[in-house]
Amino acid sequence: QVQLVESGGGLVQPGGSLRLSCAASGNIFSINTMGWYRQAPGKQRELVATITGGGRVNYLDSVKGRFTISRENTKNTAYLQMNSLKPEDTAVYYCNLVIGSLDSWGQGTQVTVSS
Repeated sequence: QVQLVESGGGLVQPGGSLRLSCAASGNIFSINTMGWYRQAPGKQRELVATITGGGRVNYLDSVKGRFTISRENTKNTAYLQMNSLKPEDTAVYYCNLVIGSLDSWGQGTQVTVSS
């Protein structure tokens, strides 16, 4: 079983920055993909960014150039550095970990971008 704990959300003004962290514990293997998804009110959950164990990354088009996903394999932790935040980035952000057929989710952390 895998547990994911997110931190780092909050309220920020447009143009500001936040860094989200996701710490994984349990039966973790190095061959996995960690990612961040978000869900805004009234909208479907969408993929924001993913990173494989080897460091290959993938981003939602609207966050390219503003968000950076990274990970520390020795700490089983993933990060999402969010810069130049916009009001449309407001959502609950969820950490995700995929190991084979095992798909785990964190509890979510709220990010609100507002002046």
